[in-house]
Amino acid sequence: MHLSRTIQTVDVHCAGEVGRVIIGGVLNIPGATMAAKLHYLNTVDDSLRRWLCSEPRSAPAGSFCLLTPACDPVADVGLIVLQPDQAHAMSGSNAMCATTALLETGMVPMVEPVSIVTLDTAAGLVKATATCTNGKVVKVTLDMPAAFVTKRDAVLDTAEWGAVTYDLCFGGVFYALVDVGQIGLAITPDNARQLATIGVDLRNRIAATEPARHPLTPALDGLSYVMFFANEPDGALRTCTTLRPGRTDRSPCGTGSNSSMAARHARGRAKPGDVVISRSIIGGEFTTELVAETTVGPYPATMNRVSGQGWIYGFSQICLDPTDPFPLGFTLSDTWGG
Repeated sequence: MHLSRTIQTVDVHCAGEVGRVIIGGVLNIPGATMAAKLHYLNTVDDSLRRWLCSEPRSAPAGSFCLLTPACDPVADVGLIVLQPDQAHAMSGSNAMCATTALLETGMVPMVEPVSIVTLDTAAGLVKATATCTNGKVVKVTLDMPAAFVTKRDAVLDTAEWGAVTYDLCFGGVFYALVDVGQIGLAITPDNARQLATIGVDLRNRIAATEPARHPLTPALDGLSYVMFFANEPDGALRTCTTLRPGRTDRSPCGTGSNSSMAARHARGRAKPGDVVISRSIIGGEFTTELVAETTVGPYPATMNRVSGQGWIYGFSQICLDPTDPFPLGFTLSDTWGG
């Protein structure tokens, strides 16, 4: 047997959201910075992402965590998140998956009770503080990229739901935060299909007119997701991030939780020291703490910490036979939507 490509992964989930961590088979990605590497993957050569993230090797749900040598000498490793739509700068759940895999496999030596892994991302350095017990990572706390709001109460006029208001926020990637009550649905598992379809549709409509420009790093431009939210009776935030081509995040969403805290702060509803629980569509929880206030370009911003946990569930070797008729994979509307 002759193979033209072989990649090894540690398969991890964080509160149910799959992040398959690539530990072998990719030496590096061109670019002197993580932002340049992200740009390369999205605009020059997306074959690695398409090969991994499409059928028959993958499915709509889940991501691949691409580890590279760090560009910043302060960091231990570089991280880029590969998803079916594109490569993304940052993801909280995937950063937790990567940290768990790095420490529990010994790629980065585990120190108990606390290990620190610094991730180099296109959105900036992310310090992951892992609480470790008996060789197991039982919690990962991420010092997230600065989060900020670029537009409050922006309006998208729709025929279906009237005027839909949203906050445009950056928490590692750009989000449109939408109160789910505006579309008449609750964030529950039985509504997952409708939420996913509507969320991606709203994202596409907003992105058609909203460039979502980052004030400092052009590689971070562009709206990634719509995240629906609802306030729970106990003060928690119920969240549902919707991802192209049409699915819901199984986790409470780390970069979305980061964005939500910035939105609260922008409305005067959060201050340093405040803590918010984010609860996913299947009940998993992240904790977000507002640590400090700062600025990013012209925008007031917050420095937040998001905590959660990941679990290794498998190890995989993904191969490409040179005669495979689907070297870049395929998608079908019965599974992937339109």
